[in-house]
Amino acid sequence: MGLLMFEPRDDPGPSFAALLRESHPSAVPISGAQAASLENAGQVRASRLPAELPLRHGTTVAAIRYVDGVVMAGDRRATEGNVIAHRKMEKVFPADRHSAVAIAGVAGPAVEMVKLFQTQLEHYEKVEGVVLSLEGKANQLGQMVREHLPMAMQGLVVVPLYAGYDLRRREGRIFTYDVTGGHFEEADHAATGSGGRDARTTIKLGWRPDLRRDEAIELAVRALYEAADEDAATGGPDVVRGIFPMVAAVTAEGYEEVAQEEVAERFTALVEQRGLGSAQGGGAS
Repeated sequence: MGLLMFEPRDDPGPSFAALLRESHPSAVPISGAQAASLENAGQVRASRLPAELPLRHGTTVAAIRYVDGVVMAGDRRATEGNVIAHRKMEKVFPADRHSAVAIAGVAGPAVEMVKLFQTQLEHYEKVEGVVLSLEGKANQLGQMVREHLPMAMQGLVVVPLYAGYDLRRREGRIFTYDVTGGHFEEADHAATGSGGRDARTTIKLGWRPDLRRDEAIELAVRALYEAADEDAATGGPDVVRGIFPMVAAVTAEGYEEVAQEEVAERFTALVEQRGLGSAQGGGAS
């Protein structure tokens, strides 16, 4: 394949989505708005999702800022209504070397959005020769969520959580999103998904400014445990199958997924602690 050349007025610049539209328009997913416009032109018939269509949903994800950066965690369960559709879904991904993105919502479009976001950041760096600022990356993701709004109005809702290490400020930062693409920086921590309220409450009670890595991981583990205890769509530790939530840390050294052995050890200790507390409480009563 030769080098693509464009007239100045058609230059897609550092946008990978624009490049794809210019070079391979058939490979660009048709959004709800595009489908409606094509339907008006008589080219396609806009589809409507039946209410009973089974869709896989990802649930609880959380991010916690600590002294060296940020920790991001997500459970592994995907649901289709009241049915567990998948037990080992990945919901935390590296966006680039110094940032991570977690997904909540309909699994298919969410994973597709993450892959496009990863490609966009890599494409921008290759074209411009510089890395986007953390705010610029957050803006890029917000644009993708906004472009997805027509599909969200049909029930395919995707709400990501974005966090990274700001090399300029030398600190971890967290951004949350709404379905319209609006993004907001959170000061210390955030959680979203069906179990997000319970996770946020747990984190709020345990967070402090001087958290270390181990303490931040432990707090994230506890938050997902409490969310799974209250929310049926959030998966807790599955000791029988050896499945535990994903946890990753982003620091000045980059993105690093926490080893499953370490996550399993922390969950096991938490479960044993809760079991011991229940036994002691039962004996006292």
